[in-house]
Amino acid sequence: MIIVEKVLGNIKRDALWQARAAANPADMLELTQWEAQKSRCRKRTRAGLELGIALPRQQLLQDGDVVLWDEQQARAVVVKIQLRAVMVIHLESLLAQERHSLMRISFELGHALGNQHWKAVLKDTRIYIPLTVATHVMEAVMKTHGFHYLPYSFVPGESVLPALTQAEARLLFGGAEDAATHVHVAHAADQQVTQEK
Repeated sequence: MIIVEKVLGNIKRDALWQARAAANPADMLELTQWEAQKSRCRKRTRAGLELGIALPRQQLLQDGDVVLWDEQQARAVVVKIQLRAVMVIHLESLLAQERHSLMRISFELGHALGNQHWKAVLKDTRIYIPLTVATHVMEAVMKTHGFHYLPYSFVPGESVLPALTQAEARLLFGGAEDAATHVHVAHAADQQVTQEK
């Protein structure tokens, strides 16, 4: 096993590593979003190389980080982070509401999302929620609770990272796949949503 204690660069940002990868394809270290939030883990690359990641505590791996360079083979090991898609609820339209309505809607929306035990980050006028259930289930929750008038979209997790601080990204993506919440949608005409924990 090879111990990795620092990041050498990033293939998405550094011309040197882009050139090296163009000359010889990189070996990929595929991490889930939860694994990427840890400063310590043990994992094999696609080519079967066993790595022990032992980074400084507050350093998190990012997509494209180069963690190893093999001079003899001229091959880099590059991190590939598999982030979940994210539901983005757009709240801009609420700014036109009177204060009393805004407080009521905000409270009801927070209650509805919290009742699902979904992780969420509020940033400016958007709420980001990592997908832990199918998109049609999330849509049913919005409809059932009467929030169908709020615009929302489903986007790749990578697309929201630039808008988030490191702490917000950790909150949003860290351990989302380990959520123990199961949401069931009845297929009756009035579609009720129930939850088991």
